[in-house]
Amino acid sequence: MTVLLQVNELHKAYGAVTILDAATASFGDDQKIGVIGRNGAGKSTLCRIITGHESADSGTITRNAALRLSYLEQHDTFKPGERVVDFLMRTTRSEHWECGQIAARFQLKNEILEESVRNLPGGFQTRVKLAAMLLGDPNFLILDEPSNYLDLSTLILLENFLLNFRGGYLVVSHDREFLKRTCDHTLEVEHGGLALFPGDIEEYFEFKEEQLAQKQAYNRGLDKKREQLQTFIDRFKAKASTATRAQSKMKQLSKLKTIEIAHPMSTVKIHIPPVEPKAGVAVTCEDLVIGYPEKDIARGIQVEIDRGKHVAVLGNNGEGKTTFLRTLAGDLVSKGGSFRWGTGLKVAYYAQHVFAVLDPDDDVYTYLLRESSDGVTRQDVLNMAGCFLFKGDDVEKKVKVLSGGERARLVLAGILLSKSHVLLLDEPTNHLDFETVEALGRALKTFSGTVVFISHDRTFVNLLASSILEVKKGRILHYPGSYEDYVYHLEQVARGEEEDTDEDSGSASSQSAASRLNVEVQQPKKDEHKAELSKLRKGMEKAEGRARHFTEERNKVLEEIAKNPLHFSKDRNVRLKELQIQIEAAEAEWSSLERKMGKLQP
Repeated sequence: MTVLLQVNELHKAYGAVTILDAATASFGDDQKIGVIGRNGAGKSTLCRIITGHESADSGTITRNAALRLSYLEQHDTFKPGERVVDFLMRTTRSEHWECGQIAARFQLKNEILEESVRNLPGGFQTRVKLAAMLLGDPNFLILDEPSNYLDLSTLILLENFLLNFRGGYLVVSHDREFLKRTCDHTLEVEHGGLALFPGDIEEYFEFKEEQLAQKQAYNRGLDKKREQLQTFIDRFKAKASTATRAQSKMKQLSKLKTIEIAHPMSTVKIHIPPVEPKAGVAVTCEDLVIGYPEKDIARGIQVEIDRGKHVAVLGNNGEGKTTFLRTLAGDLVSKGGSFRWGTGLKVAYYAQHVFAVLDPDDDVYTYLLRESSDGVTRQDVLNMAGCFLFKGDDVEKKVKVLSGGERARLVLAGILLSKSHVLLLDEPTNHLDFETVEALGRALKTFSGTVVFISHDRTFVNLLASSILEVKKGRILHYPGSYEDYVYHLEQVARGEEEDTDEDSGSASSQSAASRLNVEVQQPKKDEHKAELSKLRKGMEKAEGRARHFTEERNKVLEEIAKNPLHFSKDRNVRLKELQIQIEAAEAEWSSLERKMGKLQP
């Protein structure tokens, strides 16, 4: 490994608040590093100092002469009307063919290259910036929250890009699943310092839990020894013959120091005030048309959501997810058809930029108290504020001094205190660390009301969703499979193993696509047909056998972990990850062969 970057004794403070304090670490050309830490810990500050967008108060950054650093721009540098290919050529000074070749890796092909960048959905604009980053031939990347506002399709493309990238990178993200899939090292920014661990995020948390258990055991032993010493002192200090020994024991007692235990990562628990569960239908859409005065986004929407359901609204950016939620919330007038809410339902709406309407002179506590429903106590308000990182005197802060992320968290906390029967949540996790994301997901999972939400955070969706609405090509339909099925399909599309077409066989879009490509379907000859079927069956048997073999080995490893959960073994964890990858690969191969067989069989 070649060390490309060294961070030496960095110190950075904003006023009286110290963000980085003697922060030190080294990063190599083959390290895929996920950067974690609570909101405000200094993750983004560290990235900006490394990229030169901000300076440290003291300390140094040492860069290897071989370093070719690139970073994902958070701000757009697109010129008005600039085409994708023109932007790539201008910012990277690459040839047209080079830009097209790299852009294709992010599914930016043909007519998209000729589109104005600003006319593309947000996810595609990020793909353009990723292509520009790669065209610089970097060997180390800095990506600060690259997954924010990305649709799942683009997120999977970004994962594939990082997995195949030949170099190192630092990735700041609150998406636990994203870090787990892309990083083999973990850097925690905490209490002003940096802790680099040679394992992925799950291994790091396992390591921290082991450390915590060891500290607790040490402290218990120390408490017992302290008790024994104190008993001896109390018994013998008054006797002249034993006073010297008692003094000695007192000195021993004064030297006993317990190990300080920081709050473990799993301490956040969010309690949502309960609402009365109601049976029946929450909302019904009949031939609903949504969109804007100049454009229809989706038509003919026939959707019914039962009360108590937790529905994820999924699809690529620009397809109409937010438009649908805004329409249901009454924030946008429908263009046709109708929708109606069930009787007596109180509906709350969290929008991505709803915090813009906050009163700047409110303080945190006053705002939350006003948004709270009857029966919510002062302690309930303070507890909810603490869950969203407003602790102690923070509840007295005025809205006008809060950052955008703090305001977003404040509004979300207020909605959870409102005792609404229906929660419409548009990207509620964007300004939360993943500890709070997971706590929110667990809390909403037990919420008896109805939740309709948009999120690209896979851990959050997996925790919460009981059903899926897919927004795609001007339609909104219930997705027939599970969330795992949905993610798997998009991964297959990203790898080119499936086409991103409508599920309905013989649909008009499928037929028109075939017409455009002028594909002539020919039946194979009888003998060739039999041979192909036989080949597919054999391949399926082999894939099934491999999956079974790897699953048995994985189960044995899991049994070992269950028998001795406090034993940490990096080799064992690496093997477990390898087995899971091999199982998924075998199952994917079996599934692909099975689909091919289905097409050949009458």
